[in-house]
Amino acid sequence: MPFEYERRGKIGYFTIRNGSVNPMTPSMHKQFYHMMLEFLADDEVRVGILQGAGDRAFSAGDDIKNDYAKFATPMDELTYYLAPKHRVAEGEPDTFSWSREVLSLNRFKPIVGAVRGYCYGQGMIYLSHLTDIRVASEDAKFGFPEIAYGMGGAGGSTRLSHFLPHTVAMEMLLTGDPLSAQDALRANLVNAVVPSDQVLAKAEEYAARIARHPLLALRVEMEASVRCMDMSRQDALDYVKNLYRMQRLAYNGEEKVESFLYKEKEKT
Repeated sequence: MPFEYERRGKIGYFTIRNGSVNPMTPSMHKQFYHMMLEFLADDEVRVGILQGAGDRAFSAGDDIKNDYAKFATPMDELTYYLAPKHRVAEGEPDTFSWSREVLSLNRFKPIVGAVRGYCYGQGMIYLSHLTDIRVASEDAKFGFPEIAYGMGGAGGSTRLSHFLPHTVAMEMLLTGDPLSAQDALRANLVNAVVPSDQVLAKAEEYAARIARHPLLALRVEMEASVRCMDMSRQDALDYVKNLYRMQRLAYNGEEKVESFLYKEKEKT
């Protein structure tokens, strides 16, 4: 399969595997959607790793030579996008819109990105939306070349200025020129830059440090961080207080707080 998922212990591995630069097709987005559902529903998995096969590319983006969709009329296409029931019917067409289904999932489970080589277009969109910690090879490049093809809009789909300084985001989006790994590190787009043969090991190191923690605590931390970005300070404080109270109840509301906190010997 050009998109693969496997679980090893508490870590789920997503691998884009489609030739030398791992371009993405409509069927791959559909595969990814169902793999994400499996990953999110599996309580044995605490964290994921998203990577591209080989050393040349994480993903060079969507395969623009691929047919976008096959609809008999514009009305058929509009009905397909407006009526979700048509997207789960037998014989449903594979379209690039499956990428939006992936991005629309409520993901409160962390994923570490492992990037070697090119990370362009849709690959960059997935990296920015679906990973929380990122490791890059020294030759990694990050960019949105779509504007050169008259395909603007990546800034809206990524909300890139949410994650990067606005000036850096605009340079990437409006020039179409990529960031080097070192520039990405300076802009806080990635957490670490290492030699290519060490990328996966570094990503697994991060994943192991995450996976040692309780699943519920990871879920609460992820949800609080994601949702509170778009809240006022007071709304965020109130929301987090309620999440924390529910988390304590889940550990047995009759027990004392210290009964579910880590002991020092468990941390080491």
